[in-house]
Amino acid sequence: MNELIWIVPLLPLLGFVFIGTLRNFLPHWLVSLIGCGTVLAAFAASITLFGEVYRARMVGGTGVMTQELFTWISVSDFQVSFRFLVDPLSAIMLLIVTGIGFLIHLYSTSYMHKDPGFAKFFSYLNLFIFFMLLLVLGSNYLVMFIGWEGVGLCSYLLIGFWYKNTNYAKAAKKAFVMNRIGDLGFLIALFFMIAHFGTLEFAGVLGQAKLMVSGDVTLLIITLLLFVAATGKSAQIPLFTWLPDAMAGPTPVSALIHAATMVTAGIYMIARSNIMFTLSPITMQVIAIVGVATAVVAAFIALTQNDIKKVLAYSTVSQLGYMFLGLGVGAFTGAFFHVLTHAFFKALLFLGAGSVIHAMSDEQDMRKMGGLRKALPIAFATMLIGTIAIAGIPPFAGFFSKDEILAYAFVENPIFWVLGLAGALMTAFYMFRLLFMTFSGDFRGTQLQKSHLHESPWPMTVALIILAVLSVLGGMLNVPEALQGHHWLANFLSPVFADSAAVSVPFHLDHTTEYLLMGISTVAALAMALLAYKRYVKSEARPEQLTTDRGLLYRLSYHKLYVDEAYAMLITKPLNNLADIFKKVDVKLVDGLVNRVGKGFLSAGNGIRHLQTGHVSFYIFMMVLGVAGIMLYGLIAN
Repeated sequence: MNELIWIVPLLPLLGFVFIGTLRNFLPHWLVSLIGCGTVLAAFAASITLFGEVYRARMVGGTGVMTQELFTWISVSDFQVSFRFLVDPLSAIMLLIVTGIGFLIHLYSTSYMHKDPGFAKFFSYLNLFIFFMLLLVLGSNYLVMFIGWEGVGLCSYLLIGFWYKNTNYAKAAKKAFVMNRIGDLGFLIALFFMIAHFGTLEFAGVLGQAKLMVSGDVTLLIITLLLFVAATGKSAQIPLFTWLPDAMAGPTPVSALIHAATMVTAGIYMIARSNIMFTLSPITMQVIAIVGVATAVVAAFIALTQNDIKKVLAYSTVSQLGYMFLGLGVGAFTGAFFHVLTHAFFKALLFLGAGSVIHAMSDEQDMRKMGGLRKALPIAFATMLIGTIAIAGIPPFAGFFSKDEILAYAFVENPIFWVLGLAGALMTAFYMFRLLFMTFSGDFRGTQLQKSHLHESPWPMTVALIILAVLSVLGGMLNVPEALQGHHWLANFLSPVFADSAAVSVPFHLDHTTEYLLMGISTVAALAMALLAYKRYVKSEARPEQLTTDRGLLYRLSYHKLYVDEAYAMLITKPLNNLADIFKKVDVKLVDGLVNRVGKGFLSAGNGIRHLQTGHVSFYIFMMVLGVAGIMLYGLIAN
């Protein structure tokens, strides 16, 4: 079965090569067939690999499979192999990437069918899936880094897909640059690993790391550098502003980047390296603080946004903050569980928003929507499910994963729990606000838009329905014992986190307290949903009247805490000014010196060339004059 591993990333790579090479000649139906078919085939192969891992786990094995393709680097005792690793963690990630990726591909066949860059778009999607699979399957940090950089490149290509729009091109550039800041941390961490461990293989690095003492300086440095990398890729404070701007890309791109792939890479990397982080308590504390701060700040900003995709974008940043909070308090399974459930309901919400935008003739301002429930019943029903799931209302998927993170946060530090609960309350409010502004009340668009309202084609609705089902049932994968569950996901992933479990304090929370925490979060979420209903459905004021300036907090939220403006003033503008100074130095000093030297030689050449008259008599005269000069020099020298 090991020989099947390399097939998984190869299939989307072949799709990229074939579509990319023949994009100007292939009909749309063939592009759709190849683009979707390769990812679907990769999903089928991933199911087979997952089955092997699952069977191994059921008989008490670790479920680890590897496949080495070739030795990549060999210098003295240092070797790096291009090797793939499939274990319980990567097996589930394979299903997420290929499964959600296929649904997004299927959705895109209808959403992008009128776009002149249809074939190019699918080639980019296939390439994105390939690099994400490479990131997930790598058995060492260098192969992971290739996939890490690859998804960064593809995000640039996809976010700036409509590059003729200057703002979209700038958004793509911003995403690329901010990711490079984080990636530098990853690169430096690799050098530290080579220097200290002599290898980049997960088995070698983590095997040596678990023998080190807690708080070791080397581990602290490596984990902080890796966290910097995760901060950029997974959009945490202070490197989070690129993700909302990534909405410039087509909506399927937003779903692909925000739900199942790129932004979860940081969580996957930290979960994979869990023992190093567990033995670095300072880093864990930093991760928890940054995570909960990101969750609250992003939720606060989302409260007042009117662009339907911007609301979901800040929602993604906030949910990623919860995942990092889980990692920081040692809830590795809970954080990964939230990656899984978030992939379901966030892909659903983005694709549902895409259906709304498609029906509204590309309108994204929720103040110009309203009353769409009757015209788009499937989009409404599925987005309602996604909204309930992300709000953390039982028994939908988001409740179970968010509850597990908050329970660990409560045990670690009650302040984390309070802040996490505050973020959850804001999440429930802004998501139901989005739902009610979009689907309830009277239609606020133009008559032309109203005449074009229609449910999406079947490829789009099928994707929505499947994701809606997963958003309902996904939480069943890790039901806690307090609710008569058996923590299936935790047991399945236990070999991956075994070393961390052996050195960390066991998690313990009595059922009574756990019921109380569940009850508080559920009631609070329902109360926020009711508040949003009263404000945006029952209120006689129109939504545009409810989204006017209402004070300092409103302005701070609406203007996104002025973070972009602060970056522009503190970083962008000074760097541009410095670049202008260097430009002047280069033009006036460096170029001026070079130009003056060149002009000097040109002048000298112009002067000398006048001696070339073309008259033989003049040349004879000059020759005689030269001979006389030589003879005179000889007489004087003697």
